[in-house]
Amino acid sequence: MSLKTFFVDFDDAGMRVDAYLAYVLDDLSRAYIQKLIREGLVCCNERQIKANYRISPGDEIAVDLPEPQPLCVPPIEMDLDILYEDDDLIFINKPKGLVVHPAPGHMEDTLVNGLLWHCRNSLSGINGILRPGIVHRIDKDTSGVIVVCKNDSAHRSVALQLAEHSAVRRYQAICCGAVTEDGTVDAPIARSRTNRQKMAIDRSAGKRAVTHYHVLETFDKYTYIECALETGRTHQIRVHMDSISHPLMGDTVYGNRPCPFRTDGQVLHAGVLGLVHPSTGQYIEFTAPLPEYFSGILSALRLRSRE
Repeated sequence: MSLKTFFVDFDDAGMRVDAYLAYVLDDLSRAYIQKLIREGLVCCNERQIKANYRISPGDEIAVDLPEPQPLCVPPIEMDLDILYEDDDLIFINKPKGLVVHPAPGHMEDTLVNGLLWHCRNSLSGINGILRPGIVHRIDKDTSGVIVVCKNDSAHRSVALQLAEHSAVRRYQAICCGAVTEDGTVDAPIARSRTNRQKMAIDRSAGKRAVTHYHVLETFDKYTYIECALETGRTHQIRVHMDSISHPLMGDTVYGNRPCPFRTDGQVLHAGVLGLVHPSTGQYIEFTAPLPEYFSGILSALRLRSRE
């Protein structure tokens, strides 16, 4: 067991204790925290509480966290769409619907499972057994380019470029409403205080996030855009576009507007990823073509606009 203690400040007063802990322990799910509370592993002011307890300023909340159990991530043969590969890096065009790394409910159907089969033992170990080689990720329902590192030296180099925002990342998306001109959203993002499944703009606790959007094509009720990221916060494009009343088509978490097409999640594609190669020092860039479903929606929108 490891003990973690938190003291509630005035800004968080009134939150349910399970929501508060899901916010401050953002690597744990709210359901798992509720399980800890039921098992008597969470105390407030040295007294056991229920998940719906409303916290007050000055409350001392103690959490006994069980030691994580070792997990076995099996290699699984998978048809990977490899854009480029060498001794240091592998660039993959991730399809929509594929989870990047294992998590409860997805232990044998992730990109990591396929990478372990393809690369055998040639993956960086910095991010541990669940995320070998993974230096960044894209959401399950987002398609496009992702880079994976084969050794720790490459991992450190790519991670630094991502942290310094020198890597080039451009996404294509279809958003709701008519966007008439290019623009920039500069708004800090943090995990939502009320819903751990979501991120939110948070002026006091958020990390700086900047998204530049460029209009590619306009339709009656939708706009085809390209987004260039200065930063890489979780759900950044989705949060930022929703914040200016242009949520992404098909996004059931942010915006959640009616959609005339079957999208299976947000219409968002990581089209371009460029960085300096960790060994050669040369800039390299790779592009993933739009998936068929995305192109099909664009074709349908163009047809409708001509009718």
